Amino acid sequence: MKVMIVEDENFIALELERIAQEAGHQTIGPVSTVEQALAHAQRSDVALVDLSLSDGLSGAQLARRLIDRHRVDVIFVTGSPESVGHGIDGALDVIAKPFTDERVASALSRAAARRKDFDSSKAAF
Repeated sequence: MKVMIVEDENFIALELERIAQEAGHQTIGPVSTVEQALAHAQRSDVALVDLSLSDGLSGAQLARRLIDRHRVDVIFVTGSPESVGHGIDGALDVIAKPFTDERVASALSRAAARRKDFDSSKAAF
């Protein structure tokens, strides 16, 4: 699965990239801006998105675009999980910072299984 890392804190971005790669996924990025994320969206299956990006558009607004326009699944990564409330419509998961390798790998595994099920059902028609 192709995982785009959208995180403006370099250390966290590199940790997410390492975890995704160790879990067997191909990574795109890390990217740190909405513009970069949208430029790479077509190549991505799922995006790990920081909820608080520093370039203007919120992670939630970016997620809506990724989901609606590019069919990219979104998993939020945030230091303020309570700010997500009842979730963002369409987001698969919310990972709280600080996170563990296992938590991120588990969320990616569920996203991969969901995508595989979706692709299988699409192929059946």
